[in-house]
Amino acid sequence: MDRHGSPGLGPRNNATSRVQKPDSAADKAAKLAALKARVSAAIGTTKAKGGLNVGLHPALEDLGQVKPVNKASDSRPSPSSSHSRQRAGGPTNTSRQKPLDLSGPSQDEIKSNPYYDANLSAPTAKPRQSRHLIFNQKGKYIQQANALRRQAALEALKKRIATQTRKVGIDEDIDVEKNFVVEAPPSIEWWDEGLINGDNYDDIDNPQSLKIDTPDSVITNFIQHPVAIEPPQDQSMPAPKPMYLTTTEQAKLRRQRRMADLRETQAKIRLGLEPAPPPKVKKGNLMRVLGEEAVKDPTAVEARVNREIAERHAQHVQTNEERKLTKEQKHEKLAANQEKDAAKGLRVLVFKVGSLANGQHRFKVSKNAEQYGLTGLVVMHPRQCLVIVEGGEYGIRHYRQLMLHRIDWSENVPSRSDNKDARTEGLRDWLRAEDEQGDLKDLTLNKCQLLFEGEVKTRAFRSWKSRVCETDAEAREALARAKMDNFWNLAKTTQ
Repeated sequence: MDRHGSPGLGPRNNATSRVQKPDSAADKAAKLAALKARVSAAIGTTKAKGGLNVGLHPALEDLGQVKPVNKASDSRPSPSSSHSRQRAGGPTNTSRQKPLDLSGPSQDEIKSNPYYDANLSAPTAKPRQSRHLIFNQKGKYIQQANALRRQAALEALKKRIATQTRKVGIDEDIDVEKNFVVEAPPSIEWWDEGLINGDNYDDIDNPQSLKIDTPDSVITNFIQHPVAIEPPQDQSMPAPKPMYLTTTEQAKLRRQRRMADLRETQAKIRLGLEPAPPPKVKKGNLMRVLGEEAVKDPTAVEARVNREIAERHAQHVQTNEERKLTKEQKHEKLAANQEKDAAKGLRVLVFKVGSLANGQHRFKVSKNAEQYGLTGLVVMHPRQCLVIVEGGEYGIRHYRQLMLHRIDWSENVPSRSDNKDARTEGLRDWLRAEDEQGDLKDLTLNKCQLLFEGEVKTRAFRSWKSRVCETDAEAREALARAKMDNFWNLAKTTQ
């Protein structure tokens, strides 16, 4: 391969490179110019940009230019330098230079140059590929339309079935999924109605449509201080208990109190405001108080002393009886305490019971709720029973202890024979303690679960009630009046 005409940077196999002889200054300049020409031809169009699209160093920017050598001693170049310039593409006439060819190396030069890297060349535009036409198959959109029609017909059928089952009352017995529709956002929020002229946000960028600095604006330079409200949790805090006193301290306080009362009574007697009390005669001080009388007639004195002792005892018993509260006063006091307890904060408990077939369980659930002043509802259903109670903290705490610990829900007892005809005559079969054969039902797996416990602002029920529901629709209707039908869904999903 002939490498004399290649502009590469490889070594040259010529005879002149093997002969070691001194070169003149003109020859050195010519060789340097030829070397620079070969470098410029090798890098091609990379003069403006180097590898990886990075600009060249300023010291390498003049590699493609050949500077003429002007020397006074020798103005005519040697034949060897002329030959080198012709071979490198340099000008033969030093008086006028030709422009450098920046078109890049040819294909032959690229093949013959082992140091050429095609990746460093200028990127070439890829040819644009034409896209082919894609035709839809016949009947494609007709099939899509038929599928949409079938889906719409299926949705209409589901709605019709749901409407019919809701009228019958068995919609909850079938597991039908409910679709909750999300309401569309309003055109303008309520908190922005007083700041914008209009019913939407279309002119929000226009300062003239905003009511911020206008006289009728809701924004003013006045500061409104909120009214201080006592923390609600302070109402539920118990009253501070008095200091605990030992037995000796209690006796000391009692002695001091009785002494102060005695001094006050003696002062009133001295002033003549009260008559002096008769002497307190007992069998122990009989001879000391009534000395002469006791000696004269001891039988009469003893009878007198016994009569006075009986009178004092009767007065003591009468005073205690007058101090006792009557039955009506006890109920009033209990109701007042329950109202005071409920005023501190209302709490709600929701229980799920598997079955209330045992009559004693039903009685305990209702009677304890009435005694503790609780309100709520008992929903009895063939598959599950729901108990909702609300009231003060004291009654709720004791009722929770009753439902979760005191009642044995796996126990079943037969109905009472004396009240069987009166009370169990109108009960459903699933509410009776006996089955169709007369045997007791097995309540081994029966249990009570606490579904929810929390605080509420107001009571949802006015009194304590019981409701027998055959279907889920009736149970939801009974709970919907108090807006607690969501607890029925919670009870159904809880195992």
